[in-house]
Amino acid sequence: MNLARILMAALAMILILPASAGGKKENNAIIAFHMETDPGDNHTMIFTQFVAGKERVFRRMPEIGTKDIETFNPFPSKDGEGFGLVFRVKNAAKHRLAAVTANSTGRWFIARINGRIVDGVIVDQQITDGELIIWKGVSLAEVNELDKRFPRFGAKKPRG
Repeated sequence: MNLARILMAALAMILILPASAGGKKENNAIIAFHMETDPGDNHTMIFTQFVAGKERVFRRMPEIGTKDIETFNPFPSKDGEGFGLVFRVKNAAKHRLAAVTANSTGRWFIARINGRIVDGVIVDQQITDGELIIWKGVSLAEVNELDKRFPRFGAKKPRG
């Protein structure tokens, strides 16, 4: 009976160790920038969001996402609640951003962090410098998560 318990405990340890030791801690900082689109677009490729007093339609696929971010820098938001962020995107994303914003003057461009919409702006001109700004709505916890994933401006490695 004792041998059976020892074998069961050993088997449990063999099965548990790879599951817990094999994976890294997951980073939860997910960034997505979505462009406003036409309501007549394919309904599976869009979502609606209430922005600036009106229900608007946005592309489900982000124009810029986490994989496109090269560096970032936080700053205190002007409203005194939380932070804003400046992102620099990778070169390929910079060209994609320039193309999409050239054709989207007058449309809303919203920013999401971890699925939560934090800010939005109206595109008033083409973005050619590869920098995106979230002006407000970012928590200190979200800044700390971003620090684990991306370097800040001028740094070579993430802080975390």
